[in-house]
Amino acid sequence: MKKLPLTLFATLSLLTSLFAQDSPNILWITSEDNAAHWMGCYGNTDARTPRIDKLAAGGHLFTAAYSNAPVCAVARSAILTGVYATTQGTQHMRSRHRIPDKFRPHTSYLKELGYYCTNASKTDYNFKGDDKAIWDECAPKAHYKNRAEGQPFFAIFNLTVSHESSLFPQKVKANRANGIIPATPRLAPAKVTIPPYLPDLPEIRSDFAIYHDVLTALDTQVGELLDELTAAGLADNTIIFYYGDHGGPTPRGKRYIEDTGVRIPMIVHVPEKWSAYSPFKTGERVGEPVAFIDLAPTLLSLAGLDKPQHMQGRPFLGLKRTAPPENDIVFLHADRFDELYGMRRGITDGRWKYMRRFTPYLAAAPYSYYQFSMPGWTAMETAWKGGKLSGYHKALWETPQPVEYLFDTQADPWEINNLATDPAQADRLAAMSARLKAKMTETKDTGVIPEPMFAELAGDSTIYDFANSSGFDYGKTIDLAWLATRRDAAQIPALVSLLDAKDPVHRYWGAQGLLILGEAAADQAPALEKTLNDHFAANRITAAHALYLLGKKELAATQLVAELDQSADDYAVQLAINTLTRVEATDAVPSAWIEATLSRKKPNEYLGRFANRLKAERKPQ
Repeated sequence: MKKLPLTLFATLSLLTSLFAQDSPNILWITSEDNAAHWMGCYGNTDARTPRIDKLAAGGHLFTAAYSNAPVCAVARSAILTGVYATTQGTQHMRSRHRIPDKFRPHTSYLKELGYYCTNASKTDYNFKGDDKAIWDECAPKAHYKNRAEGQPFFAIFNLTVSHESSLFPQKVKANRANGIIPATPRLAPAKVTIPPYLPDLPEIRSDFAIYHDVLTALDTQVGELLDELTAAGLADNTIIFYYGDHGGPTPRGKRYIEDTGVRIPMIVHVPEKWSAYSPFKTGERVGEPVAFIDLAPTLLSLAGLDKPQHMQGRPFLGLKRTAPPENDIVFLHADRFDELYGMRRGITDGRWKYMRRFTPYLAAAPYSYYQFSMPGWTAMETAWKGGKLSGYHKALWETPQPVEYLFDTQADPWEINNLATDPAQADRLAAMSARLKAKMTETKDTGVIPEPMFAELAGDSTIYDFANSSGFDYGKTIDLAWLATRRDAAQIPALVSLLDAKDPVHRYWGAQGLLILGEAAADQAPALEKTLNDHFAANRITAAHALYLLGKKELAATQLVAELDQSADDYAVQLAINTLTRVEATDAVPSAWIEATLSRKKPNEYLGRFANRLKAERKPQ
């Protein structure tokens, strides 16, 4: 009886080996923080990216490719599992919440087929677990050359030279000293093209000029990887993907669901041997929408596998390819990135873009403080504070923000002219709003649940399981999220009644609705004061935020400061300090809290950033 499993194992191993020998190699080359509009093959006449442009000319260039989320770790969680981050509960940057076991990484399927899977070497997958354990090799020098003879490979090379930090002065200096970029920019800052969504400031011009040199350095690195593949005699048997992980790095890029933050370069080269795996012609510009949610099923399709039932994207290449459905859309999302919260959702069909802001009481800039090491970001903020910005550029920094946005990205590619209030677009607006709501419902978007509630509501399970449980009325909750964001004073009685709801998430949306209404809800201050005693910190903090804006500043600040010690959950503390920052009340934060946070043995990364900022601001000038 003991020999049968061994014999069966040997047979399966042989079959796997035979299959693997006639399988394509798959090479993914990824780059950080560069949206499609930066690249020469996507029409940027300032760019110098000859190797990537050549790859596009000999492959397929996707003109409507998107990162579902505009920041790295969140985006990668969906790439790895083929499940939206919002479904898994991984939509908050570096949150590390648990996900269900059934959401297996794509590598687990490939390894079962005999593929050698390597990653050089970015991980940061945004859910609980050992990121490196899913790979055969995961290290800076991980390489497909280490596989067994004849073994097919799936290899990722993550190129970090284009990260937003490449515009931080110290990094610029180092890159120049190391010869990565020239000592003097190839393009004079006065000659670069500044798109109209940004103010024309000298620092932004300088950042643009430097970043074009950075992308030329990236292009060189891509070329080196392609040359290495050719030199190894593997090019004819390898399907190559090149894509950027999201937009960026200049203002309103990374962390924004405008196209500057989510529309990515994606190029795929399919060699002649595997031409049957693609319906597209060599050099074709492919207009069908594709997104990161599609990468895992496409990867499995190229290996001959059916898409697992739980995966939410579609395979757009390979033996199992499915054509895009009629009127296909891409789903976009943004929540807490780094320190700052700011829930936004969107859909696009490649031309029309609808976005809904669920926290319109927060300014549209910034969504992180990390980027303020970049001269352009700092200059833009300084210009706003100095009253030197106007129109669209000024509005980004102010509150309240609109709830709804509608853009025709064909007529308005930089998404400046919001058509949401145009009567001629009323039907389109309503239809796209309904479609976004349906998409969130279909995928059980866990963003309707505030992150500080995740741990208690999930218990020993996951927030995915909670959102899909019979005990949580998802349909009613999404209705309340829409109700709260209608900014309709006629709904105040309904919102106030929600403050006494049994479901804590429903109470949250009641408080959110009153916060969004602002002064229109001034008469409801007593009801909000009662919510300061709610069991859940997210509800107390939301009520305190609303009270602060209604003039109850001392009461609200006292509550928010109390949360810093009262809340055991770091995400609740983060929301409290985030709120104090947004209402410019951080003077109320005790120095003892700052020092205690900085002295923690394992500090929360973003709470540590807050504490360091506050400490620096309090130093004698």
